[in-house]
Amino acid sequence: MSGQDISSNVNSRNLKTYQEVRLQNTENLRKLVVDAAATLLQDEGPEAVTVRKVAQKMDCSTKIIYSLFVNKEGLAQQLYLEGCKLLANEFEETPQASDPAQCLLNLGETFWQFSQRYSSYFKLMFGGAFADFKPDEESLNGTETAMLQLTTVISNAQKQGLIPGQYDTVSVIRIFWASLHGVIHLYMGGHLGDVQSAHATYRQTLSLIVGSLLPDHSQPCTENKA
Repeated sequence: MSGQDISSNVNSRNLKTYQEVRLQNTENLRKLVVDAAATLLQDEGPEAVTVRKVAQKMDCSTKIIYSLFVNKEGLAQQLYLEGCKLLANEFEETPQASDPAQCLLNLGETFWQFSQRYSSYFKLMFGGAFADFKPDEESLNGTETAMLQLTTVISNAQKQGLIPGQYDTVSVIRIFWASLHGVIHLYMGGHLGDVQSAHATYRQTLSLIVGSLLPDHSQPCTENKA
């Protein structure tokens, strides 16, 4: 190989500065810590997610965790955003339907399944599992992004005149979402019996909401996920 070829190969490399490498390593470490905290959250519940226990799982000092996230609330925010990604993925995998009522039924069922499959994330995001953590603007934006499909279905139905016009899109979404949240929280609080009974109540509530929003398109709620 000629000297010119060697020089060309060296110049074509994607060289990084020390600061870039250090930043990349820091981001990788942050991800590993979040993954460790997420494992604790899913396996043992929100009460298990402490800086000390995360440090033990990572086999590092608590000082490292604090240097990356400042405090437990900073770590909780990252877990919140991870939960938003999970919820968005669940919605993206929801079966599509040409009928807006069926779309809402499917998305509503997906929300129930998310609350059961990722109950610890649900409690963190919507149940105040971390008493000192309040979602900031970035976290709330993450929630809006996760709920984008629901927003789109409702907005399109309104534009087509299928949903009565006395409520704006935000109000309709809040009514829809709050009603479903209420059933899930009652179940988690032990007020609706076993999971089968609670799910039946949830599905009945979902059908009533969709029927009231889209009276000419409502149909019985059917499950789309096991």
